[in-house]
Amino acid sequence: MSDLFAPAGGWRVRIRDLSAATEDNVVEEIAGFATLMQANAFARRYVRDSVERCRAVGGTSREVVEAWFAWGEDAEVVDAGEQGWRSSTELHDFAARPAAIEERDWRALDPRRHDEPDFQ
Repeated sequence: MSDLFAPAGGWRVRIRDLSAATEDNVVEEIAGFATLMQANAFARRYVRDSVERCRAVGGTSREVVEAWFAWGEDAEVVDAGEQGWRSSTELHDFAARPAAIEERDWRALDPRRHDEPDFQ
């Protein structure tokens, strides 16, 4: 798989609500990532932000992981196979170490921002 051959409409990231009572927990799919690297970075930051929203002051990393599985949101790059970023590869590191602001800024990578009239 190569960034040269992005799917029609660009790469897509699927957001799953882990607390949802639906069968697949899919909340939305965000399309329009020009490269796989951008889609992977978006998915990583999105999950990183979700983990931080589940972090309780003074909580252990195990409690953060448990809260994320109960209330968090996961993200995956659709049809990227082994080249797609997976939360399972970094989840425990995320839980053990609070994030810097820039590690959580998925909005800066969101291709939907380009459709906003105020986008510079």
